[in-house]
Amino acid sequence: MSVENPTEVTALGAQAAANQFLSDHLPDRFTADLAHKDPERDIWRMPVILAYPVVGSTGKVGEILISADTEQVLSYTPLDEMMRIATDLYEAHRERIDEHFS
Repeated sequence: MSVENPTEVTALGAQAAANQFLSDHLPDRFTADLAHKDPERDIWRMPVILAYPVVGSTGKVGEILISADTEQVLSYTPLDEMMRIATDLYEAHRERIDEHFS
């Protein structure tokens, strides 16, 4: 019988930690998508996406790794790289985005 760790971080807890990190470092269009547990490393992997109200996600810009024990950010795609990818995604979806915000 398997005994679960009572202090283990849930997927929602990991996603909240990732979103707090993002809100501290990047503009509000960056958000953590659904968490995926990596059992081999005991971490949560979270894709970071660029999203707009009404439009939704325009694509993945990076990834954040969260400890499954502490909610600590262990690793993330460099912030400048996420910004560069986000700029490219915005340009690729500009017409669709601008029609909702003009």
